[in-house]
Amino acid sequence: MRLPKNVTIPHDKLLRYLLLPREENDKSKFLASAGYTLANSEVLERDLHQLIQTSEVSDIKTSPYGIKYEIRGILNGPNGRKLRVVTIWIKIATTEDIRFVTLFPDRTVK
Repeated sequence: MRLPKNVTIPHDKLLRYLLLPREENDKSKFLASAGYTLANSEVLERDLHQLIQTSEVSDIKTSPYGIKYEIRGILNGPNGRKLRVVTIWIKIATTEDIRFVTLFPDRTVK
């Protein structure tokens, strides 16, 4: 199963949560190692869309807010480095919209 093309990736989430350095749960260094920065956030957004078009859902869980989908895959960074990632998406129970939730390194594959 693959997610549909019309998912929502909040741009603010990319800027403030993934690409901006944080004291806790910082993902900016991981993403910067492949060339993703605040200056090219649209590249990360494009690559996340591409990831869901080429990768199957690897896990499905139900939460009080909706259905969560896990997709594992590889992001091909702007500098050529490949990052193995786990992405989480949610189908909102009240609206049926599918939104990007988070991304983190996939440490299950060496």
